[in-house]
Amino acid sequence: MSQRYQIRFAAGILAALIAGIFAAKTNAQTASDPNSAPNPYRTVENWAKLPAGRTWGQVISVRIDRDGKSIWVAERCGGTSCAKSGLAPLMKFDPSGNLVQTIAAGMIVRPHGLSIDKNGNVWATDGDGEAGKGHQVFEFSQDGKVLLTLGKAGVAGDGLDTFNKPSNVLVAPNGDIFVADGHGPDSNARIVKFSAQGKFIKAWGKQGSAPGEFNNPHSLAMDSKGRLFVADRGNNRVQIFDQDGKFLDQWRQFGRPSGVFIDRHDILYVADSESNNSRNPGFHRGIRIGSVKDGKVTAFIPDPVPVPAEGLDPTNGTAAEGVAADDAGNVYGAEVGPRNLKKYVKNEIQ
Repeated sequence: MSQRYQIRFAAGILAALIAGIFAAKTNAQTASDPNSAPNPYRTVENWAKLPAGRTWGQVISVRIDRDGKSIWVAERCGGTSCAKSGLAPLMKFDPSGNLVQTIAAGMIVRPHGLSIDKNGNVWATDGDGEAGKGHQVFEFSQDGKVLLTLGKAGVAGDGLDTFNKPSNVLVAPNGDIFVADGHGPDSNARIVKFSAQGKFIKAWGKQGSAPGEFNNPHSLAMDSKGRLFVADRGNNRVQIFDQDGKFLDQWRQFGRPSGVFIDRHDILYVADSESNNSRNPGFHRGIRIGSVKDGKVTAFIPDPVPVPAEGLDPTNGTAAEGVAADDAGNVYGAEVGPRNLKKYVKNEIQ
């Protein structure tokens, strides 16, 4: 090897090392500050109008109707449960915040997950059991007719036709049904797949922290490629699978996910309602937003109390646990602790 070539070779190696060190430093800086994305939104308070005499209970989930602008909400009947209430827990609001429909009165013990399929049908999970009801998944028409029921009323189990505190449900474009089954250590920790007719196809996952295992699979979303995104809240990550349950990836940059939503532009919205210094050190609570194409967080709507006190009851957060975005780009946060439905709109460019 000539002396000139040796010098060029050494210079190339040195340049590569410097570039690698710089990239690693940049990545480390980015990873060390997961709360630095800008907030381009402002909050709209008291957007949704409830009828006289009704107040918000725990608002657990929010989804966008098939028209891309109306809003469906799952709310716990003015309190923490609907077990002894005659109120309807599923409510539809028009784009101006007017209540236009209520369904499922007297049917659901503890509303949790909510989803709207391509036909506009409303899907909901009952995340608890009491007095012969609960631990089920329902499909409703827009006027409240029951179209399909999964699970056995009031029966908690891990079989082919039973659930234990199902957290969420999602229907793929081909009609296949995915259920995030489990909420807490005394329940299940799996994803269950059914046909459009409700026939069991398969289940995957168990309690744990390895890829494909879960610790409270809390919410579901699907991107345009058909990948299934699971809010694996207890493990501080979003897990990504194909529709056969093959593990594809895991993302921790979106915080401790309670709610996940993917809009028609493949933008991912993740509600982190539980991060603190013991559960997920370094992460502040709020809604993180980014593209599913690269996983980069590009916006962050902070929680009003970004670093809560140690020992805070996880069911008493200060901002959104459920999240969705309409076709106009407005973001909606379903708040369990504050018992509210927030709307966030983009700031006007000055």
